[in-house]
Amino acid sequence: MLSEATLGEGWTVWNATDDRGIAVYRPDVFEESSFPAACLPTVYVSRGRRTRRPEGNRNLPSDAPWLVRLRLEPEIDRTPEAYDTREEAVAATERLTRAFAAGEIDYRSLYQLEREAYLDALDALTGRE
Repeated sequence: MLSEATLGEGWTVWNATDDRGIAVYRPDVFEESSFPAACLPTVYVSRGRRTRRPEGNRNLPSDAPWLVRLRLEPEIDRTPEAYDTREEAVAATERLTRAFAAGEIDYRSLYQLEREAYLDALDALTGRE
């Protein structure tokens, strides 16, 4: 499933099983005041439905796609990307985490209310300044 060796710099695998993977970005800094723990960038890889949270995928049809979902906060996430196979989803996760770590993901566009100070700090952490 997921391997830290192939993820972007700063990403850590929290869970990797045959049916689910979770990777988090810089858990070492997301417990301080400028990076609250609730804002820990997290990528979920699992079979599911686009309209449901990763935790809510029960009674899935046999043809449910593999989803790659980036969540920045409990209510802030990127539209999940769907893939036919786990291997494709894992490869997409590797690309996504590398792009995020390199500052290539426009996470600011996901926020309806700007959090300038926090997003400026996140920009500095990911090299987007």
